Amino acid sequence: MKYSSFIVIITILLASCAGSQNNEKNQEDELTKAITSLESELFDSGPGRIDRKKAIELINLYTEFADEFPDDAQSPEFLYKASDISMNLRRPVETIQLFDILLTKYPDFDKTPTTLFLKAFVYEDQMQDMERAKKYYEEFLAKYPDSEFADDAEVSLKNLGKTPEELIKEFEENSK
Repeated sequence: MKYSSFIVIITILLASCAGSQNNEKNQEDELTKAITSLESELFDSGPGRIDRKKAIELINLYTEFADEFPDDAQSPEFLYKASDISMNLRRPVETIQLFDILLTKYPDFDKTPTTLFLKAFVYEDQMQDMERAKKYYEEFLAKYPDSEFADDAEVSLKNLGKTPEELIKEFEENSK
C-alpha cells in the first residue's frame, strides 16, 4: 500500500512538472509569434514613418520575453532590438535602462561593445549629459580599443560639448 501511494504521488508530481514545462513552452511560442507578427507589421511595410504605438508595443514584447525567459539565446538580441527602437523613438531614459540590463545580464553578448558605445552616445546626443557621455566613451575605449567604433569614440570625446558652429570653425581652421 505504501509503495502504490508513493508511485501515485511521484506520477502526479512528474505530470505537473511536465505540464508546467509545456505551459512555459507554449508561452514562449506565443510571445515569439506575437513578436514576429508585430515586427512584420512595423518593418515590412517599406519606408515611411513607423507607427509609434506599435513600436512601443514591440519594445514591451521584447522585454517581456527577456524577463520571462532570461536564459533563452534570443533574450539579449530582443533586448538589443528593444533598445534600438527606444533610441530611435528618442526615449533616452528607457534606452539607458535597456542598455544597462544588457551590459549587466549579458556581458558576453556579441553586441556588448556596440551597446556601451551607444550608451555613451545617448548620454551625449539625447540627454546632453556630457559628463556621463565622457565616462562611458572612456570606458568603451579602455575595454574595446580595437572595436570598429573606437575611432568614433575618440572623435566624440574630442568634440564633446562643442556646438555645430565651433565644429565648423575648427574644421575650417584645420583645412587651411
